[in-house]
Amino acid sequence: MFIQDKIPALGLFPLLGVLFILSGCMNGRMTTGYSSEQSFQYPETKELVNLVNDASEQVRIKGESSFTEFRVPGSRWRHGEDYIFVLNPEGKMLVHPDPEMEGRNVINLKDVNGKPIIKGLISAARTSPDEPGGWYHYEWPVPGGLIPRWKSTYVELVRAPSGKSYIVGSGVYNDRMEPVFVVDMVENAVARIEKNGKAAFPLFYDQKGPFIAKDAYIFVFDEKGNDLVNPAFPNLEGRNLMDMKDTRGKKVIRDMLKVVKKRDSGWVNYMWPKPGDSVSTQKSAYVSKAKMGDQWVLVGSGVYLADAPREKPTAKKMTAPQLMKLVRNAAEEFEKKGEKAYPEFRKKGSKWFHDDTYFFVWDMNGTRVFHAANPAGEGKNMTDLEDIKGRPIGQMILNTGESRTGEGWIHYMYPEPGGMFPEWKSTFVKKVTFPDGKKYIIGCGIYNMQMDRVFVEDEVNRAAELISEKGKKAFNRLRDKTGPFVFMDAYVFVMTKDGTQLVNPAQPSLEGKHLMNIKDLKGKAFVREYTAAALKNGSAWVEYYWYKPGENTPALKETYVKKVKSGKNTYIVGSGFYPEQ
Repeated sequence: MFIQDKIPALGLFPLLGVLFILSGCMNGRMTTGYSSEQSFQYPETKELVNLVNDASEQVRIKGESSFTEFRVPGSRWRHGEDYIFVLNPEGKMLVHPDPEMEGRNVINLKDVNGKPIIKGLISAARTSPDEPGGWYHYEWPVPGGLIPRWKSTYVELVRAPSGKSYIVGSGVYNDRMEPVFVVDMVENAVARIEKNGKAAFPLFYDQKGPFIAKDAYIFVFDEKGNDLVNPAFPNLEGRNLMDMKDTRGKKVIRDMLKVVKKRDSGWVNYMWPKPGDSVSTQKSAYVSKAKMGDQWVLVGSGVYLADAPREKPTAKKMTAPQLMKLVRNAAEEFEKKGEKAYPEFRKKGSKWFHDDTYFFVWDMNGTRVFHAANPAGEGKNMTDLEDIKGRPIGQMILNTGESRTGEGWIHYMYPEPGGMFPEWKSTFVKKVTFPDGKKYIIGCGIYNMQMDRVFVEDEVNRAAELISEKGKKAFNRLRDKTGPFVFMDAYVFVMTKDGTQLVNPAQPSLEGKHLMNIKDLKGKAFVREYTAAALKNGSAWVEYYWYKPGENTPALKETYVKKVKSGKNTYIVGSGFYPEQ
């Protein structure tokens, strides 16, 4: 992994050891430690907190002499992969299973994304003098592994009889969210706002800070329902969302405000689709009231907790192949009738316009000449159209129309007609020629369409075409998270034929690593298998088991790979997805 400010002469194994110990969740406010009766969703979290509570009590009573007990292999303080670590407030490691770590200052240690680990842990333990404890999240591989995973560390600030203070903690790999992590993050954000007012807001956008972890982030609303802070959807900031509804019609913000007005804090559940999912899953948000000058604001964070209820599909949505067929049929109509087909495509209830399915037509300069759902928007040039993440929708549509095949998929986040909350939309576009000889691009999309093999093959094929043409010069475009090669949970990766990763926008720390012998969660050497299949057959689908983002149990992943030649170089280009079970 790439580590900024590496500790000299430590090597990879000691770093992995310390990172297992220092695994982090979310910075936050605590009492003098969570009680053993605290409600946790997972037993390992409760065990971790109890271990740190007891170790802290040892230091509080026995002081530095307890460090010797913490070092005993096979004791409750150090067995297997579980152990207690101790830091001083300046970042010096005082207790660690690897003797080489002890006595070293590790204050500048960072995770694979540049997130400060030791500084974050110290901050978590020192958020408030009256509440010396907290959680911290970051990503790091398991000992001996290469793939980064989320880790959760609980730390406490302890004062020994000598008068010296220490940070005592322990951690566990945990891709899942605990409710207590969310409460902790929100309470920390409340403390920052009550201390610093609006000056605290920039902290909530910092990707390397304590307020964005896993799929959780902080949002802030005023008492009238105006969105003040929204790192995930900045386009909503400044808008009044009081009447925003979830997929079941529940007015989410209104309900959140009722909770904080009535009892200052609490949980609100609502239904929303996960990225790449076609139906809604229960999302839980913890919200709290915060004083900000002479007014108050609502501070919250929402997450999909493990085993959250998921809706059953009520009506089967159009699949990717079905939408492709519809667009190709529409292309035949436009090529026969041209503009005379417009009235037919405006007719609600027809096969061309129903529910959230409708067509648009652009000329090759990017002017929207037809839009069934929004006729008022016709005549506008859409070349510079972007989604909320800066994904260039206009350019993607034009580039796809101008591609060798003249058709393909684009994916972006956009509100449904009449709505305000952006959702994933998958649109298939195709270049057509009207009877007058002029060329246009037509398209139709579906919101929250389930991930499909068709999407992945299209993504890989276009990436392969780009690499074949431009070679290594294409790599930066593939890494662009606002481009067409990164969407939902899918992204394109590139490897050499001997298994060295060259491009990985989701986990850039893997670039340059030799992965040929890496195995999945059931022991399958999947990189070796899909490399051999691509080299032999040109392309192939391979199945293996991996951790789905936000989950901690093995899930089936399907990956499509393709052999690509560019000059004298041969590459393996691929992308994968987790099929709906």
